Amino acid sequence: MEKSTKKLKIVFLGCTKFSEEILSELISKVDNVEIKVIFSTPKKFKISYSKKKVENFNYSNLEDIAKVNNIDYYQINHDKGEKITDFYKTILSVKPDIILVMGWYYMVPKKIREIAKLGAWGIHASLLPNYAGGAPLVWAMINGEKKTGVSLFKLENGVDDGDIISQKEFDINDNDSISDVYEKATKASKKILLEMLSTTKDYKFIPQDKSKIKIYPQRRPEDGEINFNWSSDKIHDFIRAQTKPYPGAFFIIKGKKITIWDAKIENL
Repeated sequence: MEKSTKKLKIVFLGCTKFSEEILSELISKVDNVEIKVIFSTPKKFKISYSKKKVENFNYSNLEDIAKVNNIDYYQINHDKGEKITDFYKTILSVKPDIILVMGWYYMVPKKIREIAKLGAWGIHASLLPNYAGGAPLVWAMINGEKKTGVSLFKLENGVDDGDIISQKEFDINDNDSISDVYEKATKASKKILLEMLSTTKDYKFIPQDKSKIKIYPQRRPEDGEINFNWSSDKIHDFIRAQTKPYPGAFFIIKGKKITIWDAKIENL
């Protein structure tokens, strides 16, 4: 495959540390990519599945990267009723080849996706159609999975149900914490994007079997309560899946909340 002589114009949506790492990788290592505009959100924001504001525990301020690299930056504040569709003309004026959605909490409407020549692409931290929906790495660990991966896919109207562009698998080791698995997912995501965007190619979009998609819900801090009727393996997986940077697994005794950040199983 030969390198492209024409730069791919990219609109980037993101608001997490994952977003920051992907964005930095593209800017520093992919010559034929041009980030035209960055959209982000505040650290705390409103979303449909919660009555209270949600806190982004993996938040990253992408405005700093935008300033250093002279890239247009917009923060979308849903508390003020703002939506990505409010920036339709801004995105249209860029004439993007791809809209990259990397660490984003909102659906991207068809009206916006269709602006880009190759559509809107996202990375989901699972091997789709497995673990579609919210917190896929956390759910995979809670469920005791030994392997997972990341999927680069084309966004459609449903939840993580678009055509697959590429996937990479990696192991979940017995003593991995969520931060370890998060790092593996980030490395795999970087590799996929470097492979896909560094060369001139005809992209293949492989439809998912939508009958196999199971959507998992987002997780809230209160979902981290430990049930001591579970097996020791289940409790161990539950704790390591929700340790830092997340709020942690916990139990309540005599009205006091005790958070457990680490645990190991002793064979007596």
